[in-house]
Amino acid sequence: MRRTKPSGIICLLITAIIWGSSFVAQSIGMQSIDAFTFTGIRTLLGVVFLLPFTLIINKGFDFSKKSWRAGLILGIVFSFAQNFQQFAFYYSTSGKIAFITAFYMFFVPLFSVLFLRKKIAVLTWLSIVLGLLGLFLLCLDPTDLTSVNLGDILALICAVFYAVQIMLVDKFLEDGINGIQLSFMQFVVASVLSVIAMFIFEQPNLADIKTAAPSLLYSGIMSCGIAYTLQIVGQKNASPVVASLLMCLESVFAVITAAIVLHENLLPREMAGCLIMFAAIILSQVSETFSARIRNQEPVKPS
Repeated sequence: MRRTKPSGIICLLITAIIWGSSFVAQSIGMQSIDAFTFTGIRTLLGVVFLLPFTLIINKGFDFSKKSWRAGLILGIVFSFAQNFQQFAFYYSTSGKIAFITAFYMFFVPLFSVLFLRKKIAVLTWLSIVLGLLGLFLLCLDPTDLTSVNLGDILALICAVFYAVQIMLVDKFLEDGINGIQLSFMQFVVASVLSVIAMFIFEQPNLADIKTAAPSLLYSGIMSCGIAYTLQIVGQKNASPVVASLLMCLESVFAVITAAIVLHENLLPREMAGCLIMFAAIILSQVSETFSARIRNQEPVKPS
């Protein structure tokens, strides 16, 4: 497992701040255009923004077959994550969607056990249980357990795909694939898929797109072009669990931004759910730090 470095923490923290504020831009943009249209244009803007950097840093389009294959897989997963999240805005608020999306932090260790057969510390399991409790309070009214918000379900599905995306990024970086290439290919694939879906299922209107332009530009350039690239670069200098923890802080920044800009307020029950989820995130960090110290203190077995 890679050790976490300060540069990785800084990159991922900036990523979380940009992502958090982008939830507000996504919510405002959805008042004018549909979900596939928003995702398609924002990811296309990410491609345009990354293109010159990719050409300069990569010295052209000299991508290896491994990079193309990894970018294709990552782009498909990323496209599903982005679109499930965007459709959630039809039914729920930006702050709530942000906290539910942050549940990918709990899916990462869970999937590591189920599919990679990695050992997970007891404290990490406790953080997952706390996260489930927080998610329950955030999404469901205990007095009416049948009132499930469709937006909450879509955001949770999005969290599953984001967890897979984080784990794939970690795997591809360990395989030596260039992070800039990976980020660029991810957006190329996601933009193509979303634009195709936009023309099949929706009727994009130029006037409506112009109305949503400020939201699209912020979400496309800042969130897609800059933040997702910082995510991949940051993950090179951070372990998967620490990376997911730092990126989960986007939910905190999203709630703060939504309260300031959109005047969104959570119910006391929902706020309690957010606080419990945040505590679970912190506990998972403590668990990883504690486990790392134990591993470092273990004596080397004689061969």
